[in-house]
Amino acid sequence: MDVALHQQAVEGHDAGLRAALAGAGLPVDDLSDAGRSFFRFSREGETVGFGGLELCGEAALLRSIVVLPDRQGFGFGHAITLGLLDEARGKGAGAAYLLTESAAPFFQSLGFRAIARDEAPAAILTTRQAASLCPASAALMMRSLAA
Repeated sequence: MDVALHQQAVEGHDAGLRAALAGAGLPVDDLSDAGRSFFRFSREGETVGFGGLELCGEAALLRSIVVLPDRQGFGFGHAITLGLLDEARGKGAGAAYLLTESAAPFFQSLGFRAIARDEAPAAILTTRQAASLCPASAALMMRSLAA
């Protein structure tokens, strides 16, 4: 499904971002830390979700991907993730990583594969997201951003 969304940068203290992440049980403790970029995704003026990334050298950590509950099931998660991948690629990242407890099949459908933690760059593993905010049971996944 090809869904076009408007992507707008937001600050980590954005109330809508924080509420959406908290409502989905995702971490909010480090949203205002330096080095993170967050985006509001909308369609026809209505917010459908949020997503973020953290650049770690030549890698990017995708994070905080959430579709609002009443907007789920319309392909917005797919479009948000692809938008974040384009953003990461545009900033020079050669690979994207993410951590997930419940959405591994979804991310596999977008070309991500599960990897062992020792396969990831140290810059990814030392982020607050990987080191302390996500449980050790979360799957670590990666996808090449090469053309």
